[in-house]
Amino acid sequence: MAFISDSQTILGLLEQNAELSAGRSFASFEGQEIGTGELRDKARQTAYLLSEQGVRPGDRVAVMLDNHLDNLVLFFALIWVGAVHIPVNTRLRHDSLRYLLEHSSPMLIIVEERYVAHLPSQEATGQEMLCVMRTPSKGFVWSMNQDVSDGPESEYPGPADIKTSDVIFIMYTSGTTGPPKGVMVTDKMLRTAAFACGKTSDARTGDVFLVWEPLYHIGALQLLPVALEIGVKLALVRRFSASRFWDQVRESQATQIHFLGGILQMLLRQEVSTHDTCHTCRVAWGGGAPSTIASEFQRRFNVEVRENYGMTEASSLTSINEQGHIGSVGKPAPYFGVRIVDAEGIDKDINQKGEIVVKELEEGLLTPGYFRNEEATSAAIRDGWLFTGDLGYFDQSGHLYYAGRIKDSIRRRGENISAWEIERVVEQLSFVEQAAAIGVPDELDDEEIKLFVKLTEAVQVESPIAAVHNWCLERLPDFQVPAYIVIIEEFPMTGTERIRKEVLSTDLRGLEVISRK
Repeated sequence: MAFISDSQTILGLLEQNAELSAGRSFASFEGQEIGTGELRDKARQTAYLLSEQGVRPGDRVAVMLDNHLDNLVLFFALIWVGAVHIPVNTRLRHDSLRYLLEHSSPMLIIVEERYVAHLPSQEATGQEMLCVMRTPSKGFVWSMNQDVSDGPESEYPGPADIKTSDVIFIMYTSGTTGPPKGVMVTDKMLRTAAFACGKTSDARTGDVFLVWEPLYHIGALQLLPVALEIGVKLALVRRFSASRFWDQVRESQATQIHFLGGILQMLLRQEVSTHDTCHTCRVAWGGGAPSTIASEFQRRFNVEVRENYGMTEASSLTSINEQGHIGSVGKPAPYFGVRIVDAEGIDKDINQKGEIVVKELEEGLLTPGYFRNEEATSAAIRDGWLFTGDLGYFDQSGHLYYAGRIKDSIRRRGENISAWEIERVVEQLSFVEQAAAIGVPDELDDEEIKLFVKLTEAVQVESPIAAVHNWCLERLPDFQVPAYIVIIEEFPMTGTERIRKEVLSTDLRGLEVISRK
């Protein structure tokens, strides 16, 4: 039985919706609404302007835009002309931004006015790029300064002949041990992600999804087909705000919210209010929900928490959680085969940790590869299996459990230590907002654990470092207790509120050894 259609496409879904339910609201943003019919028409008009800029099928177009309705229109317009969309993290600067643009070599970049100054020069990238700027007052400023809102339909290009296997965008993942890799995502992969999102979020026609994730991230883009396939509405906000979050949920009457990283913890750190359960939301779904955090979140906000697991390379979601099984990330999607293996690729037993590897049971659900990086593609996909680099295990009932990144482990006194496990324990402290553990070299060519801690605003602890240390002594085995603890005001973050561990300092000068076992 095939779960994902090989004949349907995202543009096909848009056309169907525009014909059958043109007036249905597709998305809202700051008081503005756009229906499916208007979305189709504006995408077609924007596709005309793209084609007038010389964009042709297969061309790459970089997009460095904020969350707003113009960004949604542009997403469909790029598919309409057959271009390959390169979402650009709006926080990128200097070498990181230059690398992405050099590596992807777009023929056109569409950018917010306020980010233009951060773009590298043509001399720096060694290539010519046309630039279309967007201003808050005028929208896109095209070079021919042409308004096609009243133009004859005969001038509009017909939709490109997009196949389900065609790459529609390249998502650059944040690099930790090397430069970012561009994951090629096909039309079928994005629709597969939407299928899993709909299942694990219990999406129903008429539901409202709050979209705080930036539209340069798979977490947001995967919701666009959900809105078309199931008939939900997307309520876009500019960015994640812990203090404004529940107000935004209430204002939009959102029924589903998505979480990543430490989002649930941040919301739990907000001051308790009598309005905590005064909302329409029924399901919070996503990745990064330790059992204690998920249970507390459900009790306080009266929202069911469903955790799932996945990565962009495997159509975003590998597991689907329809049971709200706290601690588990659900069961593998029916179109994926999932195994837990050791370093030699041998299957591990039930309840034993190993690397999560994924195989497609329907053709076209794993990425065609990393853009211009055959070495990385060959290393990640071997004999049809995607080696995720993530640790996990299965229980007796077939539930999958996530246990951190293999590369996010610390080797200490012969023990492999999961930084993720240390962080989850420390973040249970009421005065800790976020924690991050890294390995730092010591004089014995081994590694010690350096723990960074961000405190909540209302800290009433005389010595936070000592309190964190004592907490670790009580709840962690000796070899997992951090040797160094540092209080940090702000963590360097990605656009999806994940800590950028690769830029945390390994410098130990002036730090006192708290514990050494």
